[in-house]
Amino acid sequence: MSRHWPVRAAAPLVLVLLLVAGLTGCRDEPSEPTRIRIATGSPTAVYHAFGQSLAALLNRELPGVRAEVVVTAASAQNVRLVGAGEAELGFTQADVLPPREPEHPSVLAVARVYDDLLHLVTRAGGPIRTLGDLRGRRVSVGADGSGTEITATRLLAVAQLGGDRVRQEHLGLDDSVAALREGRIDAFFFSGGLPVRGVADLAQRTSLRIVDLGDWTEPLRRAYGQVYVTRDVPRSVYRAAPVSTVANPNYLIVRADLPAALVREVTRLLMDRREELAAAHPAAGRMSPRSAIVTTPLPLHPGAAQWYRAAKP
Repeated sequence: MSRHWPVRAAAPLVLVLLLVAGLTGCRDEPSEPTRIRIATGSPTAVYHAFGQSLAALLNRELPGVRAEVVVTAASAQNVRLVGAGEAELGFTQADVLPPREPEHPSVLAVARVYDDLLHLVTRAGGPIRTLGDLRGRRVSVGADGSGTEITATRLLAVAQLGGDRVRQEHLGLDDSVAALREGRIDAFFFSGGLPVRGVADLAQRTSLRIVDLGDWTEPLRRAYGQVYVTRDVPRSVYRAAPVSTVANPNYLIVRADLPAALVREVTRLLMDRREELAAAHPAAGRMSPRSAIVTTPLPLHPGAAQWYRAAKP
């Protein structure tokens, strides 16, 4: 991922027409709807559920908008797609982003939405009880281009389990679930908001252990920055023993060249319709205007900043 994030060209004429016709109340609508592609992740993960609900909300509330979700490998790919203008919105973990604010960003933030918790999932009756027990085992560290891959790889590095000490597979959530169920891997990592539907569905059919990773937050912070925090996974989430684990915030990001009026409306709907979004996934209900503005190292898009200033979170 480029560290400079060059600014893209000015907004296309159709988006300007949208702002005149749709957002300012004029009756004339543009001949073509404005496309808003939302880069998400696996169909059984939180980003996808959240993105689908957000797309439905934008389609219903913003005249002239046609929003749709894009299935991706998640965070790292989402940042690339939004930065390249191949998506307008996307979700990403904070640890995927550059450690410092980019000088000329092509990607900006709309909101901090919730925390992603790193799951290390294995069978309850198996030999893996700690991170160190992964040595020599077959473990999925997440799909190429995912935030899971970045966080899991960093964790293995600080635990001195990098290289060939763990037999790494690079599988997305759905493939990881299938591989664990069929005995082709011994464990898998996945980073997502609680609950992750793919993990919850697996827990309905298989007795699972979520491995405690809480002791590894500080080593990760020392090695890679202060973005990491410790969060709890209660017994009620997956019917497994409660644990603590590593977490990091995730953001809804946006193309920097989108007009402020449009992004302001997206921000308004994101915050004002939290209860509706939470019906699709509980993680959406954990947003608040006060916490949403903390998006280090990404600055807020001017349109999002305008809405938060008016709302005075």
